[in-house]
Formats: sequence, structure tokens, C-alpha cells
Amino acid sequence: MTRAVSSGGPWEDAVGYSRAVAAGDYVFVSGCTSVVNGEVTHEGDATAQTAQAIEHIAAALAGLGASLADVVSTRMFVTDITRWAEYGQAHGAAFGTVRPAATMVQVSALIDPRLLVEVEAVAYRGGA
Repeated sequence: MTRAVSSGGPWEDAVGYSRAVAAGDYVFVSGCTSVVNGEVTHEGDATAQTAQAIEHIAAALAGLGASLADVVSTRMFVTDITRWAEYGQAHGAAFGTVRPAATMVQVSALIDPRLLVEVEAVAYRGGA
């Protein structure tokens, strides 16, 4: 049995996906970006965009009874790997004590050219 939550974002219906899906004891959170109410926020600021993406992850996890403390893995897709410390600063602030397995890879582009980072996560919570 699975349960899903939506953020109501513009791309979920268009592409056909959920913000997060709980399957057994795991919660899988789709890639999150720095988009609020359909608008890109923190243009040009890699740290703030990463923090905003992680806030979206936290909200999705909460909707399925989990939290950032339950995250066991993250993936960061970034448009400029030379800015790794900026992305890492926000990631470390959110997950410094949790210390999930993490990957950061450079991609050629995200869905909007103003977006610098997309973050996805997997959480483990017994009974999620």
C-alpha cells in the first residue's frame, strides 16, 4: 500500500507525479526546487535556493508523518558544481546532525533557467 501527497505545484498534474510517496517504511520525495506559489524565489542565490528546496522536502515529509530527521539519502542536482560549498552550506544546516548519504551532481539545466538546484530525498520511518 502506498500513500501520496501533492504540493499543488504547477508541474505535478502536467507531468503526472506526486511530491512524495510513502511505500512501507520509506518516504520518497520528488525533486524540490526554489519555487513558491508557481514563482522562482531567491534568484541567483544557491544557498537560499537549496534551503527553500529542503523546506519543501520537510513539508512533504510532514504530510506523510516523517521529518528531516528521518532522511537517509539526498540527491542534489546543481547547474554549477563550482558553487558546491553554497549548496552544501544549506544542506549541512538542515542535515548536519542527521548526515544522510548524499550525492551532488551537475546537470546541464533544470526546468527553469533561474533554478540553480533541485533536491530529492528518501526517508525511513517505521510505520510511515
